[in-house]
Amino acid sequence: MLDNAPAPLDETITIAELTRDPYPLYKRLRADTPVLRVKALGRTLLTRAEDTRAVKENTEVFSADDPNTPMKRAFHAHTLMRKDGTEHRAERMAMAPAYSPKALKAHWLPMYETFATEYLDRLPRDEPVDLFPALAGPLAARILAESLGIPQATDAEMQHWSQALIDGAGNFGWDPEPFRIVDAAHDAMNAAISSRVDILKADPDMSALSVMINAKAPIAWSQVLANIKIAIGGGINEPRDALLTVLYGLLTNPDQLEEFKRTGDYGPAFEEAVRWVAPIQVSSRRAMEDTVVGGFFIPKGDVVMTSQASANRDESVVDNGEVFDALRSKVPHQAFGAGPHHCLGAHMARATVAKVLLPMLFERFPNMRLTDPKDVVWKGFGFRGPLNLPVILG
Repeated sequence: MLDNAPAPLDETITIAELTRDPYPLYKRLRADTPVLRVKALGRTLLTRAEDTRAVKENTEVFSADDPNTPMKRAFHAHTLMRKDGTEHRAERMAMAPAYSPKALKAHWLPMYETFATEYLDRLPRDEPVDLFPALAGPLAARILAESLGIPQATDAEMQHWSQALIDGAGNFGWDPEPFRIVDAAHDAMNAAISSRVDILKADPDMSALSVMINAKAPIAWSQVLANIKIAIGGGINEPRDALLTVLYGLLTNPDQLEEFKRTGDYGPAFEEAVRWVAPIQVSSRRAMEDTVVGGFFIPKGDVVMTSQASANRDESVVDNGEVFDALRSKVPHQAFGAGPHHCLGAHMARATVAKVLLPMLFERFPNMRLTDPKDVVWKGFGFRGPLNLPVILG
């Protein structure tokens, strides 16, 4: 038995408060109680960068298999996101060739440029347009559908399925309604994925589904389905929310925007955006043995929730982290995770948003402006981003 005291227990924090705006709370917790048992979450919340990274990188002590997460219920599967070691690696690597740097450069980026041009052509000038439904959501959905191997899925279907999975996986209050919605979405996803198998066996391509089903030693069909659904769940909101966040940051800081227009390199702006508001805000890990985090005793079986959203604003890592400053010196962040579960689609998100779409947007609409920054609505605890981005394109 370790001698360290258990973390203090909080019975006042609510999921609604975290969903509305967790950042003021995170700032207070980092200063006062960075390791805190939160009754509403049923988990020990970690808010400092040192602790969150240490937990995610220590896979021997902290397992990704949290048996009490809503993810298994939402995804109808024990996914690679909740697996460790060789089992996790085998399922991750089954899909990895579709998102390799070679595939990205040779196939997906040229395709993305074509779609980006097409979707930008649809946007109206000199009148208000919400870039969430008009651009960010549909474009992210389209390239994901193509790269997964289900191009027949519409933008609307992909976005609905993604949101259903996200809402289910983030349903820590275990409300029955999000599960009802995601259950119906599974029927549609299963049909869409299954309908492509014979086509891709006869005519393989570089898509994730094709790579998995045509492998010399393919993984089980149940895990093929789970992998595709994991990608649907995370592969739209990350690039979508990163784009909307970086646009908000730049449009509310015109001096920064002018510098990026001058250089044409929007990479630092992308990194600052996902640091400032991480699209995926929290992750869970289960202690496989009695241990200590941040000076507090964590018993075997306890689940800790690492907040990369808070870690990315940790004062020990970044000065004035509450502020969007894309011109600051490069700082490390955990927006795409750490350790073996580092996001497989990180390279694709960086390339499509920073290297392709942002330059195209500001070349075509150099005088773009927000209608009113106060009109932008932010929401989310497990996943967070703007729910709208009303602009005038000019």
